[in-house]
Amino acid sequence: MRVLVTGAAGRIGRAVLTLLAERGIEANALVLEDPGNLDARLVVTGDACDAKAVAAALDGADAVIHLAAIPTPERNTPQEVFGGNSLATFTVLEEAGRAGVRHAAVASSWGATGLPWTSDPDPHPAYVPVDERMPAQVADPYGLAKQTDELTAAMMARRHGIGVVCLRYPFVGGFEERLLAHAARVRAQPALGARDLWTYLEVRDAARAAVLALDVPGPGAHTVHVCAPETLADEATEDLLRRYHPDTEVRRPLPGRTAPVDTTAARELLGFEARFLVPR
Repeated sequence: MRVLVTGAAGRIGRAVLTLLAERGIEANALVLEDPGNLDARLVVTGDACDAKAVAAALDGADAVIHLAAIPTPERNTPQEVFGGNSLATFTVLEEAGRAGVRHAAVASSWGATGLPWTSDPDPHPAYVPVDERMPAQVADPYGLAKQTDELTAAMMARRHGIGVVCLRYPFVGGFEERLLAHAARVRAQPALGARDLWTYLEVRDAARAAVLALDVPGPGAHTVHVCAPETLADEATEDLLRRYHPDTEVRRPLPGRTAPVDTTAARELLGFEARFLVPR
């Protein structure tokens, strides 16, 4: 197998390249700028919206892990965020399908629920544990692009016979300053984690979920939530929900610090469960 990784110089992208190398799987990389130290057989510099660049990066690839995206709606124009992210996913999957690729993983996001960046100043999930069927409340271009990515995956599965898994990632970081600093902030001020339901995923687990997604038989499109089984907060989950989401329906007990997100689909489809938990 040879895998094209888009956004390969990013946080998850580098972790994916490392994991592929550990497993003896060759990788191609598509990046906006080549940092010169990527563990890849082929590095193509270009935009994931550019069909020619994507086609060049697909050379010899049997599968695709698509991670390239503007990561938030906060630093670019709405047109750049929605237009760039949704076109990149369309272009990568279209060119992959044309090249005969039959397996792909796509980085979706917790943002597809709408909770992180909705214009509502006090948003609440309809119910917990949140699953892939919960109605979205998107009011931002990033969340809309992620919803569009999931629809694009379903269309490409029909159009090209690809098997595509969209991974709804929460906050992702490694056991270095980013994740541990975020954990410290959430523990000190639990309100900061309320929109994300205090969830996270360590970057090596994020990479492993993406690689596992390539083994899902196709054709077909799937969307799954992936996160650590426990929250970052010190307080019990049900206490946090009563305080910050008092009107949210709690559909089953969430003992201790259980993450209020249903990851059953990821476990059953991918065989994925998070391994790297933030130390207490």
